[in-house]
Amino acid sequence: MPKGLIQVYTGDGKGKTTAAIGLMVRAQGSGLKVGLIQFLKGLASGELNSLKALGIPFWQFGSGEFIKNEPSLEDKKLAQMGLEKVEAIWKDFDLLVLDEISYLITFNLVGEKYILDLLRRKPDHLELILTGRDMPPSLIKEANLVTELKKIKHPFDVGITARKGIEY
Repeated sequence: MPKGLIQVYTGDGKGKTTAAIGLMVRAQGSGLKVGLIQFLKGLASGELNSLKALGIPFWQFGSGEFIKNEPSLEDKKLAQMGLEKVEAIWKDFDLLVLDEISYLITFNLVGEKYILDLLRRKPDHLELILTGRDMPPSLIKEANLVTELKKIKHPFDVGITARKGIEY
């Protein structure tokens, strides 16, 4: 594969993870080795069921609990473990998605400088996909492609909760 780039999917709109997973499926269908590392998330979803069926490896480093609360020491530990996993496996992949990585900075789980240094050390061949709301400007500057998904209207706004197979 030619030089890998850094892509960012950010914004307050729905579909950042779904877009990244769509790219993973396309890349795998073209013979590339792909994987997903999710930060903060710790629950099963239709997307993960599909990845499992396609033989695409994924790892979760989060309980998902602190979305409603403050991050705990365990949340910080899981975030660090996830980043260590990235560095342990990234040589073996052509494309990796780092899902919800922006929240590691937003919630002060990991320092922004640490994430920037990580991006700058990525293997040359690796295509790295970063997702999450409120992507820090420094990560956007480091990226080669940035897509912002903008919410115009969302069912949550009128009390419709997440639906299996649609939002998770």
